[in-house]
Formats: sequence, C-alpha cells, structure tokens
Amino acid sequence: MVVSNLCRLLVLAVGCLPMLCSAQPEAEPKLPALMKIVVPFSAGASNDAIARAVSPLLAKRLGTTVIVENRPGAAGVIGADYVAKSPGDGSVLLLTSSTFLTAAATQPKLPYDLVTAFSPVALIGDGPMLLAVSAQTPVKTIGEFIAAAKAKPGALTYGTSGTGSIAHLATEMLADAAHFKMTHIPYKGASNALLDMAGGQIDMMISNYTSIAPQIKSGKVRALAITSAQGNPVFSELPPVSSVVPGYSADIWVALFAPASMPPALVARLNRELVQIAKSPEVKALLEPDGATPMALTPEEVSRRIKSDLALWKKIAMEKKIVIE
Repeated sequence: MVVSNLCRLLVLAVGCLPMLCSAQPEAEPKLPALMKIVVPFSAGASNDAIARAVSPLLAKRLGTTVIVENRPGAAGVIGADYVAKSPGDGSVLLLTSSTFLTAAATQPKLPYDLVTAFSPVALIGDGPMLLAVSAQTPVKTIGEFIAAAKAKPGALTYGTSGTGSIAHLATEMLADAAHFKMTHIPYKGASNALLDMAGGQIDMMISNYTSIAPQIKSGKVRALAITSAQGNPVFSELPPVSSVVPGYSADIWVALFAPASMPPALVARLNRELVQIAKSPEVKALLEPDGATPMALTPEEVSRRIKSDLALWKKIAMEKKIVIE
C-alpha cells in the first residue's frame, strides 16, 4: 500500500515537471556581439543624426557593440534591400523615415516587398511637416494660398526632393482634398528646391522644419501651416492644414525595421529598449526642433501604422498615376 502510494506520488511529480518548467521566465533572446544600424541615406542627414544618437544608447542598454553604416542610393532602396536580405539575428537593422513607404507606393519593381520582407521594430518619433511659400508671393495664410491656387489652376508651382517623395505625395493629396491643381517641379534633393523657393523660382514646398529653417529665418520663405491633423506646441503660431482642409494629415516619422526573419522575442526586446531610448534627452533634442515626439508603440501597433500609411500612399500614387519604373 505504501509502495503504491509512493508510485502515484512519483507519477504526479513527473507529470508536473513540464508545468514547472513552463512557469520559469523565458530567457532573454541572445544578442549578436556586433549590431549594425543601416541608414539608407548619406551621412549628415537627419536620419543619420538620429541613428548616431540611438546607437550608443542601444549599445549601453544591450551590453553589445552598435555601429551605424550609411548605404545611400536609389532614394533609400539600396540600403533597405541590404537589410531585407540580411540575417534576422539582430546583427542588422534599418533606420529610415516615411520615404520608405512612399518609395514602395510608387515603385512597383522594388527588389523587396515592404510588408513581407521587414519586421517593424519601433517608431522613434512622429511629427508634422511645414507648408511654406516663397516670401515673394503675396499670400499670408493657408486659406489665401488655396484660394490663389484655385484661381489659376496649374499656374502655381511646388518643389520636392523628387518624384515619389513624401513631399510629392503629401502635396498631391492636399491638392486633391482641396480641389486645386499645381505644377510639380522635382529636384535631386530638397536643398536645391528650397534654394529655388527662396529665390522665387517656385511658389511652395512641404518640408520638415530642420531643412527649411534657414530659409525661414532669413525671411526668404514664409511658413503657413503644419501638416499634422492637430496643432503642435512647437509651432503654436501655425495652424494645421486641416483647419482649412478637414481631415488632411501627413505626418513624417522615423522608425527602425528588422529583417522579417527576426524572432518575435528579439523584436519585442529591441522594441522595449528603443521606446525608452526615444525618450532620452539625446534623441528628444533631435526630434523637438521638427515638432516630433517619441512614440511608445508596440511592434504590433507599429506594424498596423505602417500598413495603414502604406495603403494611403498607394491610393494617392494610383489615383495620381505616380509611378517610377
């Protein structure tokens, strides 16, 4: 009888082992000794500055080495393709901006599928762009600008950093929503377009504040509105475009992506660290001049945001027949 009871207890104990083991906390995912944040644009650009602020903070929090590598070309496609084809062990990440989506929306022959080739990891910051005009134009408000554009369809010109850029699609979305037409002048970079707007060669641009600030401060360019759905305390004197065009919104963000093969546990670990890093003084100092704020989104929330934004830009590109072969 005693032996029988002991046997039953042993069987119960052995049966409980899997439950005891599963109750143990999961080990943190293994990290590579060297991690690389790829920026698909040239050194010195805003994305590059953010990556170089993030990398030492991430290295400290993870106890590993993190470097930044610039792989510019083809409007960010070359660097993104490199990351898409990299191992998903955390050794290679991509830091990029909203242009990542507009490129996918306008280039049907990309070497990767943005949705299936990448795992969104974290949204570092999100903020508005500014709608600005040459100081040589007489308009002083967003309402006056739209009225002027409607009065002479196609006569006013706007510049962008190139066909398919977020500024291009955001301006076309505005023209469609407010029922006016303008003439697009694409440049090989925002700086060239900004110089021409300051000189009066083009009438209007949508751009982030950091890029356009020197021309605003010189008095050669006049900011009229911000592109976010709501007002922004950094630009308290500027109304949102939506105050005149209800529903209009075109924010710009900076985010980190990983190859799609990265294990979910590692994505979650990196997300937790990057959410905290985005709130650091070093990163906030780079975001605040553009009115951008750190974002505390989970990987799943970032993924939903990416898919929603991509669907919007694809719709605009299709309706306006903006295609880059």
